[in-house]
Amino acid sequence: MTSFPAAARRVHDTGLASQDRLLALRECVLRFAPYGFRATWHHLIVNARVPRRLDHDPSSLLRAVDEVEQAHLVWQAMREDYVTRRRREKAAGHRIPRPCDNWRNWPGLIAYCPDFERHPTERLVVVVRRVIDAFDSGVDPLTRCRACGRLLDADAPCPDCGVDPAGPSAHRPGISVRTAHRWREVWHRTATTAH
Repeated sequence: MTSFPAAARRVHDTGLASQDRLLALRECVLRFAPYGFRATWHHLIVNARVPRRLDHDPSSLLRAVDEVEQAHLVWQAMREDYVTRRRREKAAGHRIPRPCDNWRNWPGLIAYCPDFERHPTERLVVVVRRVIDAFDSGVDPLTRCRACGRLLDADAPCPDCGVDPAGPSAHRPGISVRTAHRWREVWHRTATTAH
């Protein structure tokens, strides 16, 4: 298994074949997928304008990995702060983490989007920072979207940005069925993948 930093280095290695670099980008998204794998992948492919034929724009892979790396750095900084705080709490005798901190152990999925074509359009780093701030401030995800701030009135994905307040546990089969046929086209970059 490849770590996120090792996979990112492979994407940056322009001496590798473009297809190998694309697979390394996939490894990055497997390690850190704030919207879930498919929605994060779609976001990066669209925003970086990764073409079907990678040799037409090999720098698109650099744009994609730079975006996910920036967001991953923000996530890692939050995780390091949390680990430091937990050490202090354990030393003070507080062995059990607070329930409100459970999300800090998720390696992504903090803004899960069940429809991979409906996700925030801002850069990942902006959304990750906003979601971390919302978690830290105690925003109720059933009343306000942590990713875009919209007031919510139903137990459903945010109508503005597609983030599901219940996360991947919500099980929304209608969305999966509706989008299944499009995934192959997105994966192979054969579809027009605009937001």
